[in-house]
Parts: sequence; structure tokens; C-alpha cells
Amino acid sequence: MLKGRTLSYITLGMIALIFIGVCASIFITSSEYYYDEGAKQYIIGEYSVDGGEWKPTIEEEMVHENFKELKIRGKLKQEIYGNEALIIMAQDVWFDLKANGNSVVSNERIWDNNPAFKNTPGYSINYAISDLIPPNAQIELDIKNPYPMFTVQDFGEFLQMSSGTDSLPYQQFMQTKLPTVILCLLLCFFGLIAFPIAGFVMGGIDYRYLSFGILCFFAGVYIMVENIYAFLPLWVFDNVMCMVIDVLTNYLFAVALAVYIKTNLDFTAHKIIANIVLLLLAVALLAVSALHITGVADFYATEPFMLIFFGLCTIADTVCLIREALSKNKIAISVLNSWIPIFLSVIIDTANLFFDFMSGSLLIYGIIASLIYQLIQLVIDMRAKYKETIRYQKIQKELYEAKVSLMVSQIQPHFLYNSLTSIAMMCTKDPPLAKKATINFADYLRGNMNSLKEKNPVPFARELEHLKKYLMLEQMRFGDMLNIEYDIRTEDFVIPQLSVQPLVENAVKHGVGMKEDGGTVTIATRETDDSYMVIITDDGVGFDTSAPPKNDGRSHVGMENVKQRLKDMCNADVIIESEIGKGTTSTIIIPKEDKQQ
Repeated sequence: MLKGRTLSYITLGMIALIFIGVCASIFITSSEYYYDEGAKQYIIGEYSVDGGEWKPTIEEEMVHENFKELKIRGKLKQEIYGNEALIIMAQDVWFDLKANGNSVVSNERIWDNNPAFKNTPGYSINYAISDLIPPNAQIELDIKNPYPMFTVQDFGEFLQMSSGTDSLPYQQFMQTKLPTVILCLLLCFFGLIAFPIAGFVMGGIDYRYLSFGILCFFAGVYIMVENIYAFLPLWVFDNVMCMVIDVLTNYLFAVALAVYIKTNLDFTAHKIIANIVLLLLAVALLAVSALHITGVADFYATEPFMLIFFGLCTIADTVCLIREALSKNKIAISVLNSWIPIFLSVIIDTANLFFDFMSGSLLIYGIIASLIYQLIQLVIDMRAKYKETIRYQKIQKELYEAKVSLMVSQIQPHFLYNSLTSIAMMCTKDPPLAKKATINFADYLRGNMNSLKEKNPVPFARELEHLKKYLMLEQMRFGDMLNIEYDIRTEDFVIPQLSVQPLVENAVKHGVGMKEDGGTVTIATRETDDSYMVIITDDGVGFDTSAPPKNDGRSHVGMENVKQRLKDMCNADVIIESEIGKGTTSTIIIPKEDKQQ
């Protein structure tokens, strides 16, 4: 079986390769050289924006202006022959292409009466066969933008033209987009399967792992759709649904991000704010869905407003993270560090939507940078939890062995012989007392055996009852030489089973038991502002606490086991004070916060 460190390195390496692959795929597929230059088409001629003056088209780009109506006329860069077709991919614009005055291809849906579709171009892939576009034909391309207030982008981002066979879009997808799709699906797999399972394996359902897994899943879906949105009509034949899928993946990623931030907040006030943010996001999604279905405004028309709203929600969550980070919350600091790239990219992209100072979007790269950082942190966390799990299992094994050793030490043969001998003598002198002692002895043995099943501390009242059974048996042996006093002022706490008895046993056997005229053992409890105390006092012979352990019958190993069990299970300390000739006091101090936990 692989060790924790090896598993961590393998997991981290796989994740790093996936993200490097995603970044490389996005970069390569966005590079001009990766496309078949022979297949690209554009019109060489002139264009007019909103009925204005005619200007020469820009090579390759044709147009780089915001518009409501755009007209382009001229000739195609390359002629179309044989079984080729002119292929036009359009997103969120209406277009009509004419050759020598005749309309040959358009995405207008005059037959569609659905109010949600009527004014929504959506995404489409359209074909015009070569027979409709003769050589040297005069081309006219009319484009209408139904979103002039919010669409500020390059011409190539909403309409792409190429020439080739009907299978060309599939070939372009396989060559340029498939690697990114595969890597994004791997990211979705890690999000949906690997991280939730890892959290469960490391100690039950961990909502941090679960929420981060959901975030990775929707991030993978978002990055994938943002890279292949132009090709969606190859499989989704409803133009409007293609647009809806693209926009909704953006919204769902924003919701997953808000959920992830919420699970990493500790302060009650911040959790309330995060819940309000999630509620507002849900209401906003329902509102824009209703507007889309009724035809008032489709998803693309409301997207800029939603981005502004997401930006405000982002600021609210970020303020909560900053406040928690300032309070030295290590998890919040880690999440805040990973959140910075996304926060900056969202702000920049939102501003770019209205001011158009750059092409493309930074959000994908911000997401990738954020996920890489957070994945590294989670893998480190997983490794630490793995080591903690191994340590916990080791401690549990040691505790079990200590409990077995302690239980055996309490029922050593001489103790059994002495107890049974005392009971046998009572059978003739005092049968009722013998009966009571026999029942008490059986209960004592049963309590010792049952202690092996206990994994958690038990109420002190239960431990005290077991202790009384033990002391009754010892009083049968020592008679009037052993006096027991109880000063119990609180029982409202828990303690590891059989952790008090070894201290009492030392007080009986090696304290008052070694004194000629016997003595008194007192068991007391006290409560302070921050702890509970169990105090065992005897007025026996005492011993020198600074002297090295002697082979005097005291179970030094057993005492060390008791101290370790108290420390591991209750974070308790044992303090032993003794003076030769005066007696010994043993004090167990249990912090209240650990008892409450």
C-alpha cells in the first residue's frame, strides 16, 4: 500500500498536469497558427456601422466596432468550389448573407412564435453550398445586434466564417477543442468523485472537501463550455438553448463559489451574510429565468446586470473572508489567497464589459490560478489529515492495550484469592454480608470487562460507583485499618474508565496499607472556573517523589498508561505530591473546554 506522502505527491502531480494541460490547450487553441488558414474566410471590401460612412474592412478582423446594425460588402478572400460550403458560426447576432443580391444563408427564424425565442438569436452553425455562391460573387453581409448597449467585442467573437465540407466544424472541434474538453472532464471527475471521497476517507463527510469538489466540477464545466460554445449547435439543435447553456454555466459556477466560501467561514455573523448572499443569488436566478421564459429579456440581455450583481456578492463574501483572515483563521487566509485571482479577474472582466479596454476574458485564467493554489493547499491538508489518522489509530491501539493491561492489573490472582477467601470466611460468620460481597465482586469483575468496550470517557458518577465496589472488597481485606471518606461536590464531568482506580489502589496498598495502624483514604471532587478536579488523599507512609522508581510493588508502567490515557482522551494532567511520614495527594485536573468537546 502506498504511503501518505507518495499518495500526496501522485495526486498533486496529476492535478498539476491537468491544469498545465488546460492552460496549454486554451493557449494553443487560441493561437492563430493552430487553425487551418486555408479554411478561414473573411470579406475584403468595406463596411458601414449603423448607416454611417463606408470604411475599408480590416484584414482578418473585418470590423472592430460596437454596433447596432452592420453592413459589409465585397468579395470573399477565397472562392468556394465543388462540394465545399461557406460555414458561418454566429453567436448572439442576426445575420443575412447575400451573393449577387440573392440571400443564400441566414439565421433569422421567421417561423418561430415562441416569445422566448422571437428576439433571441442564440448560437447557430449555418451552411451555404458553393452552387449558391458563384466565383467572384459580390457578397453582402447584414448583421443586426439585438444587444447594442452591452455587446462590446471583436467581430470574430460573435461571427466566424470558414469554407470546407460539412464535416469541417467537427474536424475543427477534434483538432482544437477536444484536448481541452478531456482535461476539463478530468477536472470534473476530481471535483465530483475524488475530493468528496477523499474527505470521507479522511474522517467522514468533510463539507470543505465536498464544497471544493462541487466548485471544481462547475469550474471544469464552465471552462469547457467557454471554450466550445461556438460548437454547441453541433449537438444541441436549439439555438437559444445553446446560449442558455453557456450563460447558466457561468451562473452555476458563481453559486458554487459562494457555497465554497460559506463552508470556510467560522463566525456566525459571516455565515449569516453568506447565507443571505446565496439566497439573493437564488432569487436573482429565478428572476432572470422568468424574464427569459416570458420573453421580456433573455439570459444574454440580463447577463451584464447579473455580472454586476455577482460582483457585489463577491465583494460581500471577500469582506467576510478578510475579516476572518485578520482574526488569524488559517483556513480563511488560505481561501482568501486563492480567491484573489478570481476576485480581480471578475472585477476586470465586468469593467471590460462596458469600457472595452481589452479583448478576451481573464476569468478562466483567474479560476485556474485559484484552483491550482487551493488544490495544493487541500492536498497538503489531506496529507496532514492522513498522518493524523495514522497517529489516531496508533493512539487508539495503545489506549486499548493500556486498558487491557490496566484491567488485568486490577484482577491479578492475589486480588482474586484475597477477595474470594474473604467472602468464603463470611459465608459462615455473616451469610447476608457474604451474599452482598459476592454480588459486589461480580459487578466489579463485570465493570472491568466492560471497560474494554468503552472508547470514550464515561460520566464520573459511573466511575465512582465502580470505585466503591473495589473499595468495599479492599475493606473486607483490611478491616478497620482502612477508612474511606468521600467528599464529592460535583459529578458533572466525564473521565476515562478505570483511570481513578490505580491512584486509589496506590493509596490503599502503598499508603495506608504500609502503615502499622492503617489510615484513611479520601476521594474528593472540586470544580473551578476552568477545570474539574479529582483528588485522592491518604495519610499513609508517603514516598519521595524526586527519587527514581523502585521495585516496591508500585505499578509505575500502569501509572504512566493512566496519565497518557487522561492526556489523550481529556487533555487532563495528573499531579502527585507526597511527603514521607505524612501521606500522598494525587490530583487529576480536567480542563472544562475539553470536557465540553
